[in-house]
Amino acid sequence: MTPTPTVVFALAGAALVVFVLGYALAPLWRSRPALGLGLGLALTIATVALYLLIGTPNALKPEQRRAPQTLTEAVTQLEAELERDPNQIEGWRLLASAYTAEGKSDKARDAYARAVKLAPDNPDLLAEAAEARALAARDRRFDAAAVSMLQHALQQQPMHQRARWFLGIALRQAELPAEAAKTWEPLLNVVDADTAVSLLEQINGARQEAGMPALPAPVANVAALADTAGGLQVQVELAPALQARLPANATVFVLARQVGGPPMPVAVEKHPAAKFPLQATLDDGDSPMPTMKLSQLQQVQVLARVSASGNAIPQTGDLASQPVTVNTDSKEPVKLLIDRVVE
Repeated sequence: MTPTPTVVFALAGAALVVFVLGYALAPLWRSRPALGLGLGLALTIATVALYLLIGTPNALKPEQRRAPQTLTEAVTQLEAELERDPNQIEGWRLLASAYTAEGKSDKARDAYARAVKLAPDNPDLLAEAAEARALAARDRRFDAAAVSMLQHALQQQPMHQRARWFLGIALRQAELPAEAAKTWEPLLNVVDADTAVSLLEQINGARQEAGMPALPAPVANVAALADTAGGLQVQVELAPALQARLPANATVFVLARQVGGPPMPVAVEKHPAAKFPLQATLDDGDSPMPTMKLSQLQQVQVLARVSASGNAIPQTGDLASQPVTVNTDSKEPVKLLIDRVVE
């Protein structure tokens, strides 16, 4: 039997979800191995193409059946389709995911906003839209509108893991650590033991800021902490040609991120740029969030950046290395050379 357009589109959407792990999967689920950038872009193009080909009755016309050849072309066609019929929730959601794949965070934020207007009570969509607002912000903070979305998502689904995690981040950003810890604590009962280890670290960090006693770690989690030993050994050198451009009191960020995934690091360390070569070890303890850890991935991109401002967000004029893709179980040191200026 020939599948209906709705069924085929749902399958296509599922393929795109696999690509945008950090954006579309509930981040407290255990991650699948990272997919390559080429595969990710191919899935994105295929999904948008399928939507354009069979997502609407108008697209069934023969003259509309030419599949886009690039992600940019696919996005352009989807933009045109949504201009013709803007009341397509999944169309805006798909467009937002495609913008995310292109690194166009402002456009992704706006596309998610259009989807939320059409489905204001969808907790998954609300969490995605709130995250998109934070990613589009220069300081990566959840603004009042994003917080409102997350609160509304939890009204619809109180144990929505992604919304609860993001709301805790927003509360901690707002210097409300006690409220952040209270928001996160229920998640300890629903996540796996490995994730609970990192989550508990974040909760106890917030509780310490609030002057509250730390929560004890379950015995199983103590054992899990022992399993996180090791990590990636990283050696960072500065190209001689850039030695004169090294700012005084600069900071070096050594980080690992998903291959073909979102720009947020899965592990990051901050060091003074006083002496090169620099030695660093990236492991699960360096994760900025407990929802994605280095040990959950098979491959990562490792890179280093010198920041004059000490800001983790890349700035024009920073000095950086080229990213190096490595297996997370590699025992060989990852060698990075800072040899370019960020423009």
